[in-house]
Amino acid sequence: MKKWITALGSSAALTVAAGFYLSSRILHMRKKNEDFIYQREVEAKRLDSKQYEQLPKEAVWIDSPFGYQLRAVFVTPHPGGPYMIFCHGVTETKTNSIKYMNLFLERGFNGIIYDHRRHGESGGRTTSYGYYEKEDLQAVVNELIRREGNNVSFGIHGESMGAATLLLYAGLVEDRADFYIADCPFSDFQAQIAHQMKREIKAAPHLLVHLTNWAVLMRGRFRLSDISPLNAVKNIRKPVLFIHSEEDTYILPDMTKELYEQKRAPKDIYLAPKGAHAQSYNENPEAYAKAIDRFLNMYYQKK
Repeated sequence: MKKWITALGSSAALTVAAGFYLSSRILHMRKKNEDFIYQREVEAKRLDSKQYEQLPKEAVWIDSPFGYQLRAVFVTPHPGGPYMIFCHGVTETKTNSIKYMNLFLERGFNGIIYDHRRHGESGGRTTSYGYYEKEDLQAVVNELIRREGNNVSFGIHGESMGAATLLLYAGLVEDRADFYIADCPFSDFQAQIAHQMKREIKAAPHLLVHLTNWAVLMRGRFRLSDISPLNAVKNIRKPVLFIHSEEDTYILPDMTKELYEQKRAPKDIYLAPKGAHAQSYNENPEAYAKAIDRFLNMYYQKK
């Protein structure tokens, strides 16, 4: 009996430790080095450093409602024109958003790129995959409106976690943008974590997911189940363009298809034939741009 109790206690301790470890992976996912991101984008010819430096812009600090500051850059080659706000993915920084911003600068928009909490130059201790980031996005929107007035026209583009963040913002906080572009979002974070467990450790036992959820709640003050763009998207009235690569195995394209089905019209979808996760633009740049043009022609008129 004593050995049985000892074995049971050891097993419980290991399970709790596993939940703590996985919660650390979630809350403190290892980020990419800013120099690495910059060099990667330059070498791939997605970032022309000289061209970027010549753009009129202003780096600003924006107060988060959670007590830290967000680093943002307002890029304004078209005074009085509409704006696009760009939300990067987890482990990336605002530098990764420049390639998307360039698409819209060419189409007469100004741009706002910024670092999410715990990324780049911004503050914040944990990553929450949209739970806190959606209200940080609202703070960025509020700063845009403070500067340009209530009648400013703008859209929001997001990649991966950034895409989930904008859907949560639009569906749960305020549907204030004129349109949204969601590139490779997850539809439900708890389902995404279970998917990653299956990929990495070949199992997703209910108990392990439950313990991870408990550890995240204790340490991050949110539940995995709190982060569900699928529940939010049904509330969005403005147009959404959904984008995903058919070859993505990290966040499955079925998640975007599910979001598209749940969203009421107006909406559109582009499924890229090539590319791993968050590579739809990198691998299909011309088709990506055409999908954006089609969407804008259908649903957006500049004010």
